[in-house]
Amino acid sequence: MRLFATMSLIVTLCAGAALAQSFTTLKGHGGPIMGLAVSGRGQVATASFDNSVGLWDGRTPQWLEGHEAAVNAVVFLPDGRVVSAGDDFTVRLWEDAQSRIIGQHKGKVTALAIAPDGGLIASASWDGTIGLWPLAEGSGSVMKLRDSGVNDIVFGDGGDSLFAATTKGEVLLFDLTSDAPPRPLVKHGFGVNELALGPQGRWLAYGAVDGGTRILDAVTGAALADFTLDRKPILSMVYHDGAGLLAVGDGQGYIMLVDTRSWRIRQDFRATRQGPIWALAFSPDGAMVWAGGLDDLAYGWPIALMDQFDPAIGQERSFLKEASEMTNGERQFMRKCSICHALDAGASRKAGPTLYGVFGRTAGRLPGYPYSPTLAGSDIVWTDATIDQLFDLGPDHYIPGSKMPMQVIAAPQDRRDLIEFLKIHSQTKETKP
Repeated sequence: MRLFATMSLIVTLCAGAALAQSFTTLKGHGGPIMGLAVSGRGQVATASFDNSVGLWDGRTPQWLEGHEAAVNAVVFLPDGRVVSAGDDFTVRLWEDAQSRIIGQHKGKVTALAIAPDGGLIASASWDGTIGLWPLAEGSGSVMKLRDSGVNDIVFGDGGDSLFAATTKGEVLLFDLTSDAPPRPLVKHGFGVNELALGPQGRWLAYGAVDGGTRILDAVTGAALADFTLDRKPILSMVYHDGAGLLAVGDGQGYIMLVDTRSWRIRQDFRATRQGPIWALAFSPDGAMVWAGGLDDLAYGWPIALMDQFDPAIGQERSFLKEASEMTNGERQFMRKCSICHALDAGASRKAGPTLYGVFGRTAGRLPGYPYSPTLAGSDIVWTDATIDQLFDLGPDHYIPGSKMPMQVIAAPQDRRDLIEFLKIHSQTKETKP
């Protein structure tokens, strides 16, 4: 009996050790993970709200800095170089940690796609355009949609066509060999966020704002399968040909794995305690799935063991705590400020400058932070009154042209509580009460 108990304990400990070794996190970003890519040799690239791309050698990052706003999409070229795009409207090609802009939009860039021959990059933007950018010499071109933004794009199997998912709820098919207008494959009714193309272009999957997850014939648009569940919106989607798996991430934190050979749901894994799955990628062999969400980490799970893990993403964000566990001032900070700003002294990987010592500081003067020209030349001094005005009017009105995203706190008491919280937690030790 004693021997049996000992052996059971050993088996349990070994199983726990195996799980710990197979579960991977990539830690270092200063904001949520918005995009993921994995190269043919297994290198991971992460795109983050902190304005950077992380290029990972194991768990050690190389930071690619150059975007002036959140990075939403990242892809590997066949030769291992990286292309990224984001809220600064640019598409950037990275070489030796330096970037050059190869494409420019007039709005947020939401997605990137590589042509099958690796010589052309396509970019999708909320400004209603699709950019086509050659990597060799030559100028790019832009295709304009009449009345809709573009959420995602994917090249057809031969590279002479392009599928586009629109905010209007359509899936469009462009013939890149002609100037003909795009052919609508789907009119869904709700915005279509994500696309994935099957082997040899036989089928096309799409995911929508209302939770719709459907498979179509990529030529005719005929319905082949429907995996719509009572969860929305669909925010990420990726296909692995070798494994025959389609991964789908949603706003409620689930990763659904669909076996495309039998068209059955293989696994439905809750990856987050709270919050969305914004990014997904497979390892080269299809044995692991990477995911990103609200946390400043990317997470990797071995697919064979996924169901043995508890939800992981969503543990780091304090604004996901119950309201009763925080003061109102802390709650305002966590929900409105914490993703972009730290309260500690010193360098931070977050998208915005640290708020340590903010009271009495002239806007745009913190050494080492790349401010926009608007703030770099500002004469605003941060005080109770100016911080109150900032959140009363919103940054786009109070400091138009700055990189600060739109944030308004309508209730005067909420603004006062935030200011009191900042006074306590952002001051130097010498000035704290």
